[in-house]
Parts: sequence; C-alpha cells; structure tokens
Amino acid sequence: MKILLGVSRIFVGVLFIVSGLIKLNDPVGFSFKLGDYFAPEVLNLPFLEPFALAIAVLVVIFEVVLGVMLIVGYAKKFTLWSLLLMIVFFTFLTFYSAYFNKVTDCGCFGDALKLTPWESFFKDVVLLILIVFLFINHKLMRPFFTSGLRSIVVFVSLIMCLWLGFHVLEHLPVIDFRAYKVGENIKEGMETPPNAPKAVYQYNWKFDVAGTEKIVTNMGEDPKVAGVLLSVDTHVIQKGYEPPIHDFSIERDGNDYTTQMLEEENLIIVIAYNLDVAENDGFIAIKKATNKALKNGYKVIGMSASSTEETEKIVAKYDLDFKFYFCDMTALKTIIRSNPSLMTLEKGTIIQKLHYNDLDQLQLKELKRDTTSQEPIIQRELDSIKQ
Repeated sequence: MKILLGVSRIFVGVLFIVSGLIKLNDPVGFSFKLGDYFAPEVLNLPFLEPFALAIAVLVVIFEVVLGVMLIVGYAKKFTLWSLLLMIVFFTFLTFYSAYFNKVTDCGCFGDALKLTPWESFFKDVVLLILIVFLFINHKLMRPFFTSGLRSIVVFVSLIMCLWLGFHVLEHLPVIDFRAYKVGENIKEGMETPPNAPKAVYQYNWKFDVAGTEKIVTNMGEDPKVAGVLLSVDTHVIQKGYEPPIHDFSIERDGNDYTTQMLEEENLIIVIAYNLDVAENDGFIAIKKATNKALKNGYKVIGMSASSTEETEKIVAKYDLDFKFYFCDMTALKTIIRSNPSLMTLEKGTIIQKLHYNDLDQLQLKELKRDTTSQEPIIQRELDSIKQ
C-alpha cells in the first residue's frame, strides 16, 4: 500500500508540475484557450474573457506549486483538497468539451502535446482516481525533509514560477513548441506529402422508396436505389493529414500575396493580430526597428486581422513606412504571442521572432537598399529639402 501510495503521489505531483510548467512557458496561449471556454457558445462566461490572461497565470502557477507541495508533503490536507477540487473541475470541463465537441483541444499540455477531447477526459479520469486514492489514504503519506526545508522548497518554487511567468509575458516563450518556431519554413509547413493519409467519410443516403423512407450507408459509392433522394449526411470516420500550417495567408485588397512574400530573400513582418488590444507603445519600438531594417534594404510589411481602416490609422498615427496585409487572427496568434511583434523571414524560413520589448536585439544584414520601394521616406526627405 505504501509503495502504491508513493508511486501515485510522485506520478500525480510530477504530472501537475510538467503540465503547469508547459502552460507557464506560454500563458498567453493558455489564456486563448480559456477564452474559448468562456465564449457564449461554450460556458457562456463572457464577463471573464478580459481576465483570461490573469486567470491563466494564476491557475498554472497554482498547478505547479501544488505538484511540488504534494511531492514534499507540505500542507497535506490543503494540498489534497485543492488537487481534488481542481481535478473534479478539469474532468467536468474536458467531458463537456468532448461530449458536446465545443473545444477540440483542452490545452492541458499547451502546444507540446496535443490531446483529443476524449483523450483529455480519460487522462483526467485517471488523475481523479489517483487523487481520490491519495485523499483516502492521506494518513499513510509521510512528508520529505524537515518542516523548514519543505517551506523553503515550496517558497522557492513559487518565486521561480512568478519569475518565469513575468519573463515570458514581457518577452516570448522560452521554448517554442509551435509550427512557426525559428528555423521552420512556412512554405514547407503548408505542404501535404504525396502519400499522406486522406480523410475517410461515411455517407448516409436517405431515399423515399414508394412512400417508405430508406437509408443506405456506404463510403461514397452510388447506392443505385430506385427512389427519390431526400438527403445525404456525411460523417468523418477518419481524419486526413492536416499540414502543421494550414491557415496562413497574406492578403490585401482581395489579392493573395502569400507565395510572393514567402519568396522574398529578406522580409520583415510586423504582426499585430488585433489592433483593438495591441500594446500601442510597442509601435514606437516597431517604428525604430523597421526604419533601420528599411535602411538596410529589407522589405517590411505588416500583418493583422484588423480592418484596412484600422491598420491605416495605426500607420498614420505612428508614421509607419510599410503597409499592413490581412491574415487570419488564429494564425497570427499562433505565430507569435506578442501584440505587436516582429518576425524575420528568408524565403519563408523563420530567422528571428521578437517581442516588442526586445526589438533592440533585431539582427540585420547589410543589404543593398531598394530605393524604389520606399516612396514614403523619399517623399518626406524631398519635402524637408523644399522647406
């Protein structure tokens, strides 16, 4: 019993620590997931959406610290009650997502490990069983270390979590698990291999045969029924291959510039997925960095899911010397967590990604400047000479 109790205790504690640290590495991404749960069509808690990031940070820090407390045996009753209440809530949430197919990825392990809704639910069921087992046999649990040392370990873990949370919010995730990490090629990430598995569908054909309703189920073949076709229902039996990058595009005025931009030798993209919630002071640093890039011969564009009217207001307000193009908001949120931010590409390969706080670290090559593309700068210089 003691061995089983010890193994369960370490397993649950380590799982909470690992799961919490992965999400703490990217609390902004976890806050997006919480926003999905708070949406009207899911839990209908829209008043919590503005607080999604704060809730995300608090939840993941608490998750990590609880794991540490369980392993060392600190505040045993509080720890077990907290774990039990948390896992009961998570189990309900993952069941709700799986049963009603509301949120297809719970975000339990961030982007490091994708679980289907049902996989997430069964994972939580196993954890619930183990935590109940620990709760029932809590008297057999023996703490590690002395009381003072346990307090120090828990306090240090809390301080380290607070530091990590602050660090990644002011910069970028320490480890990037997404398809847009530095070194990845966007064009290659959008391609489907020739032998990739294809989706498998089941078709339910509904016919009226002499006044009687008849349903024929097959994999898409013509049922050849002597009757009137009423409807066809299609169900996905097996999902086909989906490229890691499948919603990236660069559009403006109804035209698609994706292929053209991904062929650019030296391209800098300013990303501001939603100008309504962007950190406006970040555009001051963006202006300085992009001016330097333009001077060095780089092509610079912006990408946003906001309207052309909104992007033009930002361009005018901060005197930016580049145009904004449209891209899906989810894709932009996935590319980089800072709003605004900057990304450097070489023929579609991601060379550097920077938070607006880190734009002084922008690495630029000395290139021959293409003066024909910098009309705004030249015009201002001519105007100043005339004056």
